[in-house]
Amino acid sequence: MAVLTLHTHGPALGLLWGLWKLASSHNRPGEVSWLKSLFVWKVNPRKDAHSNLLAQKETSSLYKLQFHNVKPEYLKSYNKICQEMLPKIHEDKYYPCTFVGAWNMWYGEQDQAVYLWSYEGSYPALTEVINKLKENQQFAQLCKARSNMLISGKNQLFLELSFWNEPVPPLGPSIYELRSY
Repeated sequence: MAVLTLHTHGPALGLLWGLWKLASSHNRPGEVSWLKSLFVWKVNPRKDAHSNLLAQKETSSLYKLQFHNVKPEYLKSYNKICQEMLPKIHEDKYYPCTFVGAWNMWYGEQDQAVYLWSYEGSYPALTEVINKLKENQQFAQLCKARSNMLISGKNQLFLELSFWNEPVPPLGPSIYELRSY
């Protein structure tokens, strides 16, 4: 039973009341008439987080973007150290991650190095890699070598979305645009 409150007079009141009666009559129980559906509709609540609704379920890769702001005078030597050591660290088959790529920013933040990793197995894989890196001597040497070269850094995690292709490392030099939505 619907309650209708109208604050109008004259012919408009009669027309609205007639439309409402037409919309609510001749329905079978549990069925909504087409005319009533013009006035009232039900919005279904979300059952999960928006990111989980868009994420792939089977592959569930997690991506990490790491941003390092490097002191300008050290950018060249910083890149050299990272190019030598990062691929070696991540060649270990017991790390459930892939080093996808690294690059420097030309626009926006200057003297910034960006790294992209893919973690097969989502958050548990990330946790496993973090724990293994704590014990890795090569990684400890890399952190020590680059510590005086950095101004700051940050990490961002991303779930793989069902409507985008998997990122593939480029062949040769490339230019990319990095966007946030």
